[in-house]
Amino acid sequence: MLYFFILGDVLGAGVYVLIGQIAAESGGAVWVPLLLALLLSLLTAASYAELSTKYPRAGGASHYTTLAYGPFTGFLAGFCMLAAGVVSVAALARGFAGDYLSAFVSLPVVAVAAVFLILLALLNARGISESTRANVAATLVEVGGLVLVVGLGVWLFLRGDGDAGRLVHLGTSDKGAAAGVLGGTVLAYYSFVGFETSVNVAEETRDPRRSYPRALFGALVTAGAVYVLVGLVASAAVPTARLAGSSGPLLEVVREAGGVPPKVFSAIALVAVANGALLTGIMSSRLAYGMARDGLLPRFLTRVLPGRRTPWAAIAATTLLAFLLALTGDVATLASTLVLLLLVVFFLVNTAVLVQRRDRTTRPHFRAYTVVPVLGAASCVALATQVDGEVWLRGLIVLAVGVVLGAVATVHRRRTAAEPAGKRRDGQ
Repeated sequence: MLYFFILGDVLGAGVYVLIGQIAAESGGAVWVPLLLALLLSLLTAASYAELSTKYPRAGGASHYTTLAYGPFTGFLAGFCMLAAGVVSVAALARGFAGDYLSAFVSLPVVAVAAVFLILLALLNARGISESTRANVAATLVEVGGLVLVVGLGVWLFLRGDGDAGRLVHLGTSDKGAAAGVLGGTVLAYYSFVGFETSVNVAEETRDPRRSYPRALFGALVTAGAVYVLVGLVASAAVPTARLAGSSGPLLEVVREAGGVPPKVFSAIALVAVANGALLTGIMSSRLAYGMARDGLLPRFLTRVLPGRRTPWAAIAATTLLAFLLALTGDVATLASTLVLLLLVVFFLVNTAVLVQRRDRTTRPHFRAYTVVPVLGAASCVALATQVDGEVWLRGLIVLAVGVVLGAVATVHRRRTAAEPAGKRRDGQ
């Protein structure tokens, strides 16, 4: 069950909208950055596996970095996770309004993004049980869509079409092979994020030390295998320039192969994108609510609906921010911004593993070889150097906001701790 939980988090919307953008960066050998992104994800996943089995409680990166570096850094990690979630929803809103929707109707991107985000917010506010039931059905649909693409690609080859030569073309006219692969890997990394949220359920397994690493690595390898297969068939089936110019790249594979109505696959892709946005929206709104409840964000965000108890204020705030972000950049820019924010979090987690080795807990737990978190931290730095200046500007603005809010929260926490117990009760 944990394996499928993680697989559902990882295997999803990113590949539906980003294969073309990866091709624009790396050339026809789309499978190379996808494979490299998988390997780099496994490095950081090993650090999460060690920390989650050593400290099996909800809290994730924020909890681990608080243990290693203190509450200020822990807040910054949690804030980056929250910001990354909001940016991801914005990217998927723009992806929903692209070529997949155009198979049915042509509408302005801004209008589609607005309606899309409002509908997701209403489903989120409706309740977690309704949202998770929708997720189960949507996950089956989106996985089926990827299997369909692979099957169509194989059929295309069996009938003698396609060009396997494109699979070894690395780099583009304005980028060499190495720069193209690294630039594509930054975008491909987006397709693997999601595994980090699984640490919040590690404590609910009977034997986290045994179960969690197996489920985590197994789910990532499974998702990576599917992604590499999709990358292979997409690049071989569709000319690189056409793939790079489409906001619905897998739809181009369906059109090239034939046999499946494009509208059918477009509907599958729209379900996948909507499901990814729904899951991320749930995570973002609950994280904002939890941080507000702990006094780290404005108390207004703790307001809930009287009957359903869903955090309507946090849902409304994160939805509004996602819409504003959707107006400021395309899918590739927003995806790169998310990756940059998560690279900050992953760097902190990889180094936290090394710092917390000083905690000689007697609890049996998974332990990665020391070189793994070192390479994980180094990979975060290497990928961050490939992020464009425009994306860095966005990321630095978010980090600056996080630093300010973290400083305010730290001061508030110290003042609260210094107050007499009776006065604190009166204030509450």
